[in-house]
Amino acid sequence: MSKHVVLGTPLSNSATKVMLLGSGELGKEVVIALQRLGVEVIAVDRYANAPGHQVAHRAYTIDMTDSDALKSLVEKERPHLIVPEIEALNTDTLAEIEAEGIATVIPTVKAVQLTMNREGIRRLAAETLQLPTSPYAFARSENALRASIDDGIGYPCFIKPTMSSSGKGQSRITQDSEVKAAWDYAASGGRVDQGVVIVEGQIDFDFEITLLTVRAKNEQGEIQTYFCEPIGHRQSKGDYVESWQPQAMSDKALAASQAVAKAITDALGGLGLFGVELFIKGDEVWFSEVSPRPHDTGMVTMCSQRLSEFELHARAILGLPVDVSLTAAGASAVIYGGADSKNLSFYGLEKALAVPNSDVRLFGKPEAFTRRRMGVALATGDHVDAARALAQQVASAVKPQAD
Repeated sequence: MSKHVVLGTPLSNSATKVMLLGSGELGKEVVIALQRLGVEVIAVDRYANAPGHQVAHRAYTIDMTDSDALKSLVEKERPHLIVPEIEALNTDTLAEIEAEGIATVIPTVKAVQLTMNREGIRRLAAETLQLPTSPYAFARSENALRASIDDGIGYPCFIKPTMSSSGKGQSRITQDSEVKAAWDYAASGGRVDQGVVIVEGQIDFDFEITLLTVRAKNEQGEIQTYFCEPIGHRQSKGDYVESWQPQAMSDKALAASQAVAKAITDALGGLGLFGVELFIKGDEVWFSEVSPRPHDTGMVTMCSQRLSEFELHARAILGLPVDVSLTAAGASAVIYGGADSKNLSFYGLEKALAVPNSDVRLFGKPEAFTRRRMGVALATGDHVDAARALAQQVASAVKPQAD
């Protein structure tokens, strides 16, 4: 017999309390999904009025890498679950909090510690699990970076901070003269300065996918692994600009992708949704990265699946059954700020939403930058190409303007 899941009433003594560490656009959707299940949600971020702050029961602004600030807030709120939504956290403090029995960290402390740092997760995947990856090396100085490239990584290659998000600090370089600039950019682009970068050799792949992988309990209360249909995406400067679902691929490549995703998520453990990034060439598959939380490319699931990635994450972490079924071919396209402004307005929404089978999410970020994601356009179609064309049409109709 399965153990009963009991959820309380928000703002009462019986409340089931979840604290999100990181409350951007992805966190905002997780907050909404949790609240629909009657969960009391506390949203935390490093800046005030973050998207998730605007919809949570309570909001806090702290430096989440500060051990004392993080510990005192958790002790004040006493959440049942802590859900990290960003990498820039004091994971040692989270381990201490869980060891003291104050709260459970989602999916596990180990998963958060390993995935916040590209060095930890790459060594787990390539060295412990023996999963196929691109050639790589870690460098702790500009000279070491140059030596790693010369000793076998070669050009072209990618330089990334060991800890960053949304493509920040990433470069693709093709010659020795670009090494210094790539090192400097990686050092400045990391969420926390680790003094170390990863250099990866370029793989000749056909396309890359995000395989949303869910570890959730079935009706018998046993943990089972579920896979959403693969998501294709296009990146620019290390950041996604559009995604679509499903991405066409061979049965053999899909089976290999699922095997890689299951191996890495089994090793990380716990409950929740993981975004597993993979490179595909024909039937071959290489592991790239994994996030133990909803993925930006997965925003397409808000129109393509019966349950979005955010609803799947909410259900899974609460111990509830999930449904990963696809309902339509869908696509998402990013809406950028287009300007540096703290007073942005959006025009053209009546034109955008007149597009058939379309939707728009404006995130409500309090400050815009030229290349900052301020919203996303969504669309479904009879097939992926139709959905992509519609999503692009919707995104291009929305005109951000600095007032």
